[in-house]
Amino acid sequence: MLRLRKMHRLHRRPFAFILILIGLGYFSSSPGGQEKTASLSLDAAISQALANNPSLAEINARAEAMATVPSQAGSLPDPTLSVEMLNLPADSFDVREDFMTMVDVGLSQTVPFPGKLALKEQAAGFEAEAATQTVEEARLRLVRDVKLRWWQLFYLERTLQILTETETTLRDVIRAVQARYRVGEALQQDVLQAQLELSKLGEERLIHTAMHHREVARLNALLDRPPTTFFGLAYDQPDELPEMLAEEQLDEAAEQGRPLLNQKRRSVDAAQSRVELAKKDYYPDLTFSAGYAFRDRAPNGENRSDFVRFGVSLNLPVYAGRKQAKAVDQQQSEWLREKYALQDAFRKVQADIAATLSDYRRAKDHHALLRHEIVPLAEQTVASLRANFEVGKAAMADLLRATANLRNAEIQAWQAYAQAQQALARLSAAAGKEAL
Repeated sequence: MLRLRKMHRLHRRPFAFILILIGLGYFSSSPGGQEKTASLSLDAAISQALANNPSLAEINARAEAMATVPSQAGSLPDPTLSVEMLNLPADSFDVREDFMTMVDVGLSQTVPFPGKLALKEQAAGFEAEAATQTVEEARLRLVRDVKLRWWQLFYLERTLQILTETETTLRDVIRAVQARYRVGEALQQDVLQAQLELSKLGEERLIHTAMHHREVARLNALLDRPPTTFFGLAYDQPDELPEMLAEEQLDEAAEQGRPLLNQKRRSVDAAQSRVELAKKDYYPDLTFSAGYAFRDRAPNGENRSDFVRFGVSLNLPVYAGRKQAKAVDQQQSEWLREKYALQDAFRKVQADIAATLSDYRRAKDHHALLRHEIVPLAEQTVASLRANFEVGKAAMADLLRATANLRNAEIQAWQAYAQAQQALARLSAAAGKEAL
């Protein structure tokens, strides 16, 4: 039975693969104590990250805070209540001595020039929308990062499985060679060569095991779990890699739906509102005031009438050349900065899509070449050499070399598959979609 077909059958039985990992010691507790969880599918990993990731929660909390700003910015300043004692004699402090002594209660309200409050609320509203788009961008990036880590783990687990199967095959070969050596039908160097290759496999497995543990810790961090929480991956038989949209279609999708670009657009809108607001500062704000002054009776008991006052005041922009004009220049420069930032972001998104699409097509073609041509030929070569070796018609070195070629081709096939899936994850994020 071909090894690649064995691997495909194992993909249909994820729990069988987990049992293999348990046998290899991936779920054993370390002296420091490692937590264990059930197998983790890609969809479950994404759901846990979106629900638990503290970085995403932080950005979302900031967006919720920003959503409360527009109503504040569009509200009038709080009115001012004043209570004053006027014309009180300093020598006696007698409120009845002087007929102009009074207690004044007043209320004043500043009213910005018409249009200012609306522009302030508008600018704050655009900034709140930009913050919301920042949350969506962070969500896309988090989903992308989870996919990248998950598919890297997928490749490492496939590699460890292949190494384990190759070790089993080499142990069978070693037992057969040792039996032939004992009856004088094989050379001692054949036994030594096979044992050396087995030791190299053990070394390679140790390296990939360490890489596996490192990726587990990184994925756990995205899911807000302790780094020592070990798990296996749950998956069905891997799907065929899909055909990808044209670059122009991906660019159009990104232009319409990428949260990063929408956030930049809202920032441009907010900057434009602030330009209009700065121009409004050429016009004065008005402060309306009213008051009522109470007077006590005269010393002879005569009633004194109370006073009522009304007033309006305004600020005078007499330093407009050095203040308001410069503020307009500043806000126009800020608007240009946001506009260029949007243009730069869009070009970077286009470049990212082009580069990642190229990576996907290369990995997809590489995987197809390895899976459908190189791996089957390598399997046939190993089968032929092993049959000839058993009857003394093939050298041990040739069999070991062919076995190594098959192992490397199988590992490269799964690596190319994982790289294609990772490129898909990056393309989805670049185009502003969780899935393509």
